[in-house]
Amino acid sequence: MLFILFLTYFLIYEVIFCNAECYIKLCDWIVSTTIHISWGFTFDTLSVLMLFVILSISTAVHVYSLEYMGEDPFIKRFISYLSLFTFFMIILVTGDNLLQMFVGWEGVGLCSYLLINFWFQRIQANKAAIKAMIINRIGDFALAIGIFIFFYLFKNINYVTMFMLAPEYINNHFIFFNTEVNILALGCLFIFIGCMGKSAQIGLHTWLPDAMEGPTPVSALIHAATMVTAGVFLIIRCSSIFENVPSVMVIITFLGAFTAFLAGTVGLTQNDLKRVIAYSTCSQLGYMFLVAGLSNYQISFFHLYNHAFFKALLFLSAGSVIHALSDEQDMRKMGGLSDFIIFTSLCMIVGSFALEGFPFSTGFYSKDAILEITNVQHTMDGQFASLLGHLSVLTTVFYSTRSFFYTFIEDPLSFKKSLLNSHESNYVMAVPLLILMIFALYIGFFSKDFIAGVGTNYWQNSIYVKSQNWLLFEAENLDNYIKDIPLMLGFISAFTASLLYSSDFLSFNFFKWKISSLTMKVYNFLNRKWFFDKVFNEWISQRFLNVAYKQMYQNIDRGILELLGPNGISLLIYNNTLKVNQLTFSFLYHYVYIIFIVTILILLVLINLPLILLYVNLNLLVLTSIIILFLMINN
Repeated sequence: MLFILFLTYFLIYEVIFCNAECYIKLCDWIVSTTIHISWGFTFDTLSVLMLFVILSISTAVHVYSLEYMGEDPFIKRFISYLSLFTFFMIILVTGDNLLQMFVGWEGVGLCSYLLINFWFQRIQANKAAIKAMIINRIGDFALAIGIFIFFYLFKNINYVTMFMLAPEYINNHFIFFNTEVNILALGCLFIFIGCMGKSAQIGLHTWLPDAMEGPTPVSALIHAATMVTAGVFLIIRCSSIFENVPSVMVIITFLGAFTAFLAGTVGLTQNDLKRVIAYSTCSQLGYMFLVAGLSNYQISFFHLYNHAFFKALLFLSAGSVIHALSDEQDMRKMGGLSDFIIFTSLCMIVGSFALEGFPFSTGFYSKDAILEITNVQHTMDGQFASLLGHLSVLTTVFYSTRSFFYTFIEDPLSFKKSLLNSHESNYVMAVPLLILMIFALYIGFFSKDFIAGVGTNYWQNSIYVKSQNWLLFEAENLDNYIKDIPLMLGFISAFTASLLYSSDFLSFNFFKWKISSLTMKVYNFLNRKWFFDKVFNEWISQRFLNVAYKQMYQNIDRGILELLGPNGISLLIYNNTLKVNQLTFSFLYHYVYIIFIVTILILLVLINLPLILLYVNLNLLVLTSIIILFLMINN
């Protein structure tokens, strides 16, 4: 892994600093009269920077896992899964066509199932892995349909070819479910649904928090730089196509903004340390999608880039806490750990500051840039994104402060034995944390002008934005008081959280408010995750399974199909054969006479078949035959 990371640094020098973009064709893969797909790789500014993020964090997670999973008897299998995960992610981001990307897409889905279910003896891990697989299959099915539509439209699925041809097909329509639709918009919509599944957007987001059942290094790898960012990467990669379908961009903005807000509110009431960080991932992915929907792909990638480092730091720091407390994850059973694991608490502070967008931390530069872009969008989707984006700042800062107070500041609530046995991680786990902490502090500052600056020429041909959608100058010249709104909201939210969860503040009046009927209902609603799981499990899944079993299986499969199929026909032939065998024929000419009559009838039907079909409705004839056959079988 370290060797591959070194090669990535060499690629960064060649592609970014020497402007030497590289396209490699290894061999032909699928060749026919209608399609020609090669196995090739694209090393442009987008894929190279994505490789840097993936391999840097993957290397840190590999090193961290050597100690964290050191006592597990199956650590070799675990490390092999991590390496396979990274391999498929490399295939995903470097492929030069949609089909090769889809191979990596499915590969990371498979590896996520294997990693979430690594401790397969645990029932909850089994359930979480199956849930992740099923929900991702919904998105993957939509993605496959989108690829088919693009192939139908462009007769090719190579990125460069599609990007060049997209403007020529803006007004192409076809009939879809008896409705005339824009074929380019339909393909982009299905691609976006696939991205929703992989990147856990609202409706297909429920698998991501449950994926916390896997080991903590798995959570860091899935959430930080690999699987969940694949959807954002694909939207950015296909910017040349999405720019031509503003209707789909509006949908992306609305759903991204609502995901950021929903996940933030749910994170307010979660008590599992890893689950709080998981919901923060959903929320931050919503930020990435909403700004991509506003055609600012460079800002979206900048936040993806920054988020990868501080989210990996948060998860690995949480793993260090869990490791110190003998696998305890409930924040209500922690407290006072800042006196026992000082380095880990420092790492958690830095990661939380970056997540909250604290001034001069990594997250500050990208999150504020997103909110500034929404403020200069004078459209309905822009104003909606601005409103929910600012509200999400309140929730993000609140649950980050709450989790830090619960874990490190408040009076200890865990067993005395657990606290006395808690210990700081050794250097194998500490070195990756230290490196990630440095990145979480400084990477945003040093790369903001390079990646997302107003005058940067970094992206070259990797990202395409129409001139009317280029709003960085307007965002740069916003009034200072508008730019300071997220900062003020963050300070208010942090102060409120520190006040509410400080033991010195507890009073009888606050306790009465806390257990009031309205507060309990709101808390229950948020703690139950807006009842998405209840709706999916009881209203959709159960009814679907009931229809599938009672109607499709019992009545159609085991009923009509078997009666009209092999069982019914064989039973009909057998019964009628028995009846024929019971007839007594005394002479040979009886048999000859029957054969002669049947032959004449068959010849008459064959000779007069065109005339019969002229006066008899064929559908009615087939239906009548089926009914007669059904009655004969039942008799």
